Amino acid sequence: MADVSTARRPYRGKRTSDLVILLVVAVPGLVLGGLAALAVRLTSRGPVLFRQERVGQDGEPFAVLKFRTMLDGDNPIIPSDDRITAAGRILRRLSLDELPQLVNVARGEMSVIGPRPTLAYQVERWTPEQRGRLAVRPGLTGWAQVNGRNDLSWPERIELDLHYVKHQSLRLDSLILLRTAKAMVNGEGTGATAADDPIAHVAP
Repeated sequence: MADVSTARRPYRGKRTSDLVILLVVAVPGLVLGGLAALAVRLTSRGPVLFRQERVGQDGEPFAVLKFRTMLDGDNPIIPSDDRITAAGRILRRLSLDELPQLVNVARGEMSVIGPRPTLAYQVERWTPEQRGRLAVRPGLTGWAQVNGRNDLSWPERIELDLHYVKHQSLRLDSLILLRTAKAMVNGEGTGATAADDPIAHVAP
């Protein structure tokens, strides 16, 4: 388990705010999710949902849920353009492939706002300071996502996530939600390139 003893824990009322947001987005989320699931089903063979083990709060593993955006089968960690489906391109651009993670939020495995959940091999390469990122639940969106997302290097993303852990508040979460809506419309930072390789950019 990661050492997160020196990091700030979630602020009081964080879980309550998650549940309130879930109630607000439940109906539109179900409608959009249904349309997204139909698009995945009609445009490629394979399961609608993609499951992958990620590292959550305090280093606890959990299965993150996404709509499948790549061809069914063995896929690289760094998305290859020729493997992304037609529906997947649209879902990725609008970040709608992340909608099933509302289920992860409802289960208490994730928050609406927080650092994005990462893979175990990435965490193994973090410094003790970087592991402070695990002091809070991973989020659907976060400070790094509204400040560059995939256009950032991994060290830059981790620094922004640590900033969030240190300064988290209801006010900051509200700002992130507003900026997330803008990023979804503009499709900012949704591309993935070889420069995003997490092995190359985190501490050894």
